[in-house]
Amino acid sequence: MTLLQNPRQLFVKALLASGFALLLVAIMTIMADRVSAHGYVDSPGSRAILCKNGVNTDCGAIVYEPQSLEAPKGFPAAGPADGKIASAGGAFPKLDEQSSTRWSKVALSGGQQTFTWKFTANHATTSFRYFITKPNWDPNSPLTRNQFESTPFCTVNYGGAQPPMTYSHTCNVPTDRTGYHVILAVWDIDNTVNAFYNAIDVNLSGTSNGDTTAPTAPANLSASNVAANSATVSWSASTDNVGVAGYRIFNGSTQIGSTTGALTYNLTGLSANTAYNITVRAFDAAGNVSAASNAVTFTTPNISGPDTVAPTAPGGLHVMGSATQNSVPLMWSASTDNVGVTGYQIFRGTTLVATVSGTTLEYLVTGLSANTAYTFTVKAIDAAGNVSAASNAVNVTTPSAPTTYPAWSSTQVYVGGDKVTYNGVNYEAKWWTLNNIPGTPAGDVWKVIL
Repeated sequence: MTLLQNPRQLFVKALLASGFALLLVAIMTIMADRVSAHGYVDSPGSRAILCKNGVNTDCGAIVYEPQSLEAPKGFPAAGPADGKIASAGGAFPKLDEQSSTRWSKVALSGGQQTFTWKFTANHATTSFRYFITKPNWDPNSPLTRNQFESTPFCTVNYGGAQPPMTYSHTCNVPTDRTGYHVILAVWDIDNTVNAFYNAIDVNLSGTSNGDTTAPTAPANLSASNVAANSATVSWSASTDNVGVAGYRIFNGSTQIGSTTGALTYNLTGLSANTAYNITVRAFDAAGNVSAASNAVTFTTPNISGPDTVAPTAPGGLHVMGSATQNSVPLMWSASTDNVGVTGYQIFRGTTLVATVSGTTLEYLVTGLSANTAYTFTVKAIDAAGNVSAASNAVNVTTPSAPTTYPAWSSTQVYVGGDKVTYNGVNYEAKWWTLNNIPGTPAGDVWKVIL
């Protein structure tokens, strides 16, 4: 016997199915935008990147986007709330689970150590700062400001410039503590209200315990898969009296990458028809660095014939920070090109508002109107004039202009309901008042309004 469904039941099922599909599309779109930015500590491995690499388990969604631990800057006075420091505000709550055994720990000794950041959007940077838990901290309690020293043990000022996509620097890790500690790495963005927070779980051995022996130099360095914009280098392992912690890759005297044990490295972002001189050095946990490996030299090939290949579309366009009544700060992820990206075009609707260099991944759009809806996209261009497809569109409505009222006067009598502006803040009188200054203890007759 065949059961028939009435048209109303079929309509409801179709509506539910289409609604579920739209929900999935929305979730995938949100995740795609978040995955595109911004950066994480790769070495010593942060809690987030060890989750992505499978060293830490049961981590939640952070395995897809270790680069997205973003929260207001200003730590420790501001920033993520206590108990949500490791997750940068709670978006990835698994990271805030805290006990002495919850997370894998990176072996580290006190003294000079190298910290390496990897970026998916290398924003203009104020500084990199590093905080460490106090000697008597409780590893079985949530991470709070009181668990950390209030002053960073290392600050690397960057002056508002953009770091390379992989950036390393050295810091002197405190030598006065041992065992399990958490280092909080903070990347302060220069021209927005945000920063990125990475918790690094370390097992400290105090000082270097007298280890002054450097690893042996890596051997048999070779290059393969040399293309116009990329190449692969590989080498044989070094040895050390304690243990090799990783390798640093150099072009001439400039460090261009590092690994935490891998014996191969993919060089990307190279320039066509350019000579490179690559060496590798090993380092150990005490900060000892080996002599250089044998040098490998190669010249990337030129692109023959006219360049007709457009760059890929910029990804992850988003508002970095907050829009104002007259401006919107935009950021995006880099495009790639068979020769090289030379610039980015920023559009408001169909109007080109600016063109920036190929190394710039952010732009502050100004001259906007309050309480107005705008749509922004970005396109990449190359030296041959090829233009990419547009990035994802970002829709932004600028905030309304704040309401202002007559300036408060010390000689005027006000009654309940009267509104004034004083020192840029709007107030409303609760009752009769004369010469009670708003915003002071004597001015409690005034209440703040928008």
